[in-house]
Amino acid sequence: MSAEPEVAAPHGPHGPGGPLDGFTVGVTAARRADELATLLTRRGAAVLHAPALRIVPLADDSELLAATQELIAKAPDTVVATTAIGFRGWVEAADGWGIGDALLKTLRGVELLARGPKVKGAVRAAGLTEQWSPSSESMAEVLDRLLAEGVAGRRIAIQLHGEPLPGFVEALRAGGAEIVGVPVYRWLPPLDPAPLDRLLDATVSRGLDALTFTSAPAAASLLNRAEERGMLAELLLALRDDVLTACVGPVTALPLQAHGVRTLAPERFRLGPLVQLLCAELPSRARVLPLAGRRVEIRGHAVLVDGALRPVPPAGMALLRALARRPGWVVSRAELLRALPGSGTDEHAVETAMARLRTALGAPRVIQTVVKRGYRLSLDPAADAKYADDAG
Repeated sequence: MSAEPEVAAPHGPHGPGGPLDGFTVGVTAARRADELATLLTRRGAAVLHAPALRIVPLADDSELLAATQELIAKAPDTVVATTAIGFRGWVEAADGWGIGDALLKTLRGVELLARGPKVKGAVRAAGLTEQWSPSSESMAEVLDRLLAEGVAGRRIAIQLHGEPLPGFVEALRAGGAEIVGVPVYRWLPPLDPAPLDRLLDATVSRGLDALTFTSAPAAASLLNRAEERGMLAELLLALRDDVLTACVGPVTALPLQAHGVRTLAPERFRLGPLVQLLCAELPSRARVLPLAGRRVEIRGHAVLVDGALRPVPPAGMALLRALARRPGWVVSRAELLRALPGSGTDEHAVETAMARLRTALGAPRVIQTVVKRGYRLSLDPAADAKYADDAG
């Protein structure tokens, strides 16, 4: 996928709009990024994708090979399978190394726990039978069962999949268990950091309305890269104040929350509900104003005028946001010049950008020129009185 913004086809000024029309969403996923981007663009979003990490191919992973050989040589008492794709990949990699049958023979002789229905399906597809699986897909429930059985002196192998398991391994070790980690996926920083740098720059400059995360390692990698570039404080400020941070689940959010970033997550930890969450949250944050008899909704990189999507150039959006900070009040050309990206000293730039903004909106009367003073939004009378009261 391209690292540059992938913009959904516009619906046109009179066509039906999507809930994410006018918003730009960042995607940090390495795996299933295309699926997430498709879900977003179908709902109208522009997508900026940059994988925050890369996955070491299983067949090339010497650490996984060593762990598998160790388990075959000395079988554990219990194996915990945590993800379906990870378990399938493990068995396929072992087949490629010529030790697939030996691994399956080992797994048939141990207590095999599967975290949830999907993992159970992968276990059975391999010709194995799990001893137990929680319906909740909760690692906490798996931990409770193990501790209730008693783990002192037991050797427990856990299929790791890149996500941290907060407190899980520590609790088992505290109970007296020996833990063997099976690193099914190892995630490293991307070979080419340039796309990630562009995503960071867009976040810091507020070029994004939301940033999505589907794994904790991706969140940690983004934070690490920001720190390497000396822009961690700027990134955190953007994520805390302006850019909605959406995570597929609470574990994914942990590295961000450790830095004081407030995150949102759907009730069901899946890509579909994550997109549905954005469809609800982003429009609710848009500024809606009644201007010159029209309903104007200011979104990330576009404006809805009476429900019709109107893409607006960055300079025009900067002017509109500056005017919307004080609806109905006159904003001077000098102040508007300061709001323009890369502003110079020639106030004629404001007039040029304002003309383009009015054209883009398709409703030039929503912005009034106040001779020798500047510009103001044409608030409808009732709203004008309300904002005047609020200002007082």
